Amino acid sequence: MKEDIAGIPAVPGSAGQPPEKRKADLVVIGAGSGGLSAAAGAAMLGLDVVLFEKGEMGGDCLNSGCVPSKALLSAAKYAAAARESSAYGVMSGEPVTDWEAVKAHIRKTIDTIAPVDSRERFEGLGVTVIREHAHFTNPNTVASASVAVSAKRIVIATGSRAAIPPVPGLADVNYLTNETIFTVPSLPSHLIILGGGPIGMEMAQAFRRLGSEVTVIEMDRVLARADQAHAEIASEALRKEGVSILDRHRAVKVWKDAGKVSVDAEGEDGTKTISGTHLLVATGRKPVTDGLALEAGDVDFDQHGIRVSDKLRSISNKHVWAVGDVAGKGQFTHLAGWHASVLVRRAFFKQGSTSSSLPLPAVTYTAPEVAQVGLTEHEARERFGDKVQVTRFAFDENDRAIAEGKTEGECKLILKKGKLVGASIVGEGAGDIIQLVGYAMSNKMKLTSLTNFISPYPTRTEVVKRAASAHFSDAVFGKPARLLVSLLQRIL
Repeated sequence: MKEDIAGIPAVPGSAGQPPEKRKADLVVIGAGSGGLSAAAGAAMLGLDVVLFEKGEMGGDCLNSGCVPSKALLSAAKYAAAARESSAYGVMSGEPVTDWEAVKAHIRKTIDTIAPVDSRERFEGLGVTVIREHAHFTNPNTVASASVAVSAKRIVIATGSRAAIPPVPGLADVNYLTNETIFTVPSLPSHLIILGGGPIGMEMAQAFRRLGSEVTVIEMDRVLARADQAHAEIASEALRKEGVSILDRHRAVKVWKDAGKVSVDAEGEDGTKTISGTHLLVATGRKPVTDGLALEAGDVDFDQHGIRVSDKLRSISNKHVWAVGDVAGKGQFTHLAGWHASVLVRRAFFKQGSTSSSLPLPAVTYTAPEVAQVGLTEHEARERFGDKVQVTRFAFDENDRAIAEGKTEGECKLILKKGKLVGASIVGEGAGDIIQLVGYAMSNKMKLTSLTNFISPYPTRTEVVKRAASAHFSDAVFGKPARLLVSLLQRIL
């Protein structure tokens, strides 16, 4: 079979022939997290669904994002454990990384999860899957090489790709992105990373633990969207492991010479030149909108993605919805899944959910992890001023953390007049622990709900209960309470 430029098998006999015309209840462009969830939900409701995907089923998350990165981080964690084991009375030597075996672990992880996102599974659900590039031909029709489908509703779920900054010389070197870093032929001797966001910091720690020298160049502060104090705890942990972090430095020039790649990084103290063997660009992501012929579909878009309302419906074409990264509301796999839920609720059940109905969690999977839900302390103070209260509890007072020797970090709850508006946790397992706060916020529960349960001992999640309890400490143990108890003691 012939292949087109994207490597997708062409439809036999399609050359020179007009596309077959058909109708559907729902058309989805993109088989990433949001698109697959939307297609599955609609199909299970008995609707006729057509799904277009020109690349790999599962999208960026499965093939070059969340899944391979967490598999790599897992391998790196074992390397770190070998180095740290002597502190616990277990002797081991400096770990030796078998890069081919690490890549095999990553591949196995992807292959194990892939059937859930496969063409076969979705066709089993009743979805018509077309592995071809799709584009609009008019406001309610999407076409590919073999078929043109008209539908009442069209969902754009094309995701995002690495944003490449306009640094002089960058285009002339063989830089890496998240799409290529996991299959690089050899373990980098010295990996230079442009960008100190979640992707950059996770990869920095992973490759450092596996044996690479690593330098991170970030024009702002690292993990700029996280709580600043918590981001500093995480960055200091990476520095202790040997990662060089040049924050508030801007890459101004890139070049390659004698098999090495070099970057000039400009900061307040002048310009530094860093030379390494590999360069990873992790300076953010941009929505994928090119090639969709959005103008033909009367779909407005900008640099953030498809212009949609909070209901995820296009502001210019009532037939079109957008979910996931391309909707411009945030770039998280779990957010894409929520977007698909909003679509199903609104389009098919006429319910009132919106993209912002629930507080959005975010986790950076460094060690220690940095987790956030709702507002950061800084965001809350900017919005609510002196109405903000902060209550916290540190991991160095948590018995499980002490027993494990992992006491870095704390749980911080952000309140507005006693009501939860956000939380930030930095520490081992923060991404799992933050879910307790997210559950309480999503269900509009009072802060007392985080104190009124029995937390098994010893667990790390107890820090949430202790942080919430600290807010009520004066009310429970202060002078008025002591006076009341003194009076009540006179009653038999």
